[in-house]
Amino acid sequence: MAYILALDQGTTSSRAILFTEAGAIAAVAQHEFEQFYPQPGWVEHDPTEILTSQMSCAVEALGKVGARPRDVAAIGITNQRETVVVWERATGKPIHPAIVWQDRRTAAQCSALEDSGVGDTISNRTGLVIDPYFSATKIKWILDNVSGARARAEKGELAFGTVDSWLIWHLTSGKHHATDVTNASRTLLYNIVKGGWDAELLRIFAIPESLLPEVVWSSQRVGEVTTTLGLGGIAIAGIAGDQQAALFGQLCWSAGEAKNTYGTGCFLLQNIGTQFVRSKHRLITTLAASAQHRLEYALEGSIFIGGAVVQWLRDNLKFIGSSAEVEALAASVPDTGGVIFVPAFVGLGAPHWDPYAGGLLIGLRRDTQPGHIARAALESIAFQVADVLEAVHSETNAPLGALRVDGGAAVNDLLMQFQADVLGVPVVRPRVTETTALGAAYLAGLATCFWPNPDELRSQRDNDVRFEPKMDEAERSQRRVRWQRAVERSRNWTE
Repeated sequence: MAYILALDQGTTSSRAILFTEAGAIAAVAQHEFEQFYPQPGWVEHDPTEILTSQMSCAVEALGKVGARPRDVAAIGITNQRETVVVWERATGKPIHPAIVWQDRRTAAQCSALEDSGVGDTISNRTGLVIDPYFSATKIKWILDNVSGARARAEKGELAFGTVDSWLIWHLTSGKHHATDVTNASRTLLYNIVKGGWDAELLRIFAIPESLLPEVVWSSQRVGEVTTTLGLGGIAIAGIAGDQQAALFGQLCWSAGEAKNTYGTGCFLLQNIGTQFVRSKHRLITTLAASAQHRLEYALEGSIFIGGAVVQWLRDNLKFIGSSAEVEALAASVPDTGGVIFVPAFVGLGAPHWDPYAGGLLIGLRRDTQPGHIARAALESIAFQVADVLEAVHSETNAPLGALRVDGGAAVNDLLMQFQADVLGVPVVRPRVTETTALGAAYLAGLATCFWPNPDELRSQRDNDVRFEPKMDEAERSQRRVRWQRAVERSRNWTE
């Protein structure tokens, strides 16, 4: 049997998923890796642990079905997007831990850039806002804070990459330093209107061009695996940042179609077609993955803490032993008991973009139980998604017929029902919820003719689960108002 192998490198774990020609999952392997918090607001990963965990997952997934490299038509890679790795070209060794997309150490740098008046120049070329979330200020921080890094970069001795580039470099033994258009569009250095690295943006962020990878299409043969780790000879033919991969995997290929992914964070993307549009409501415009080798765009609202709030309940409060237990705990009470939870642990993303907001848990009483807090945590995810979708609607003037959902937390029926309730529109969950990995597989499979055309992929989709809204408009409005008041308190918590 032939397969497509998706390498799904996420924020807290690496996974490998084998897909059959029918788009079904044949095997999954997953390994969590360590998170490092060296200072408040700082989040780091060990790039070598990312690499080894991803490779071990890939070999393990093949072993589960007895597959060999010759049984795999292609590899598709999807990854946490804005996370930064800088390494030595000569040795492939990182010069600093990976700075994760959640990291806020460059907040002051971003404020200074905003005050300097370059915000419009950057947004008009990248579709992004100036925020520590994106890659450029992280790169600059490494160059300015690692001894000798800037001088070495200017000599061409160092390479920068988001995690896809880091993996490709090592899978091909340093022969290919590449990224795709979707990952490039998250760096604050790539001009998504013209399609290329932008000299003016490089000047603004003081980043040498020699650091940068080649930019390829998301569905394109890049090279072959040259390692001897059980993957040798397999073509790398699909690359996309995790959220663009999920948009593609949800078949949101036409303007107006939208999805939300419930992962560590939440990311709502709506396809807006082939014309660049800059958001007026602090959403971002980003490049979508396309199999047609053309620039396509999406509006995106990024929520920093989604499923991570469940991990916080597990690891910090010890309410649950595993993330899967949160639904039962939340269902142990009929409602939140008046508790509201704003999980602004690393600031707030869209549509607020407030790096200084703080987490807030209010409405506690003597009879408050862990179940109330767990339920409020789940509801906080849905409320944040509703905030973003409201902003998207204001941009497009086209009410959404249904929201397509995926990601780890999308399997939580209680959360999905509340999401439909607070939105007032149906929520549709596909049979295969691993649409991030599926999107990467689709991109690789189309590039290698594993699937002959997109219509073949559409014909495979069925058995979706649909959650219809049950909350009346008055209650929905009242709940949204209380949530918004809590959000404002979280934004002013230091006053």
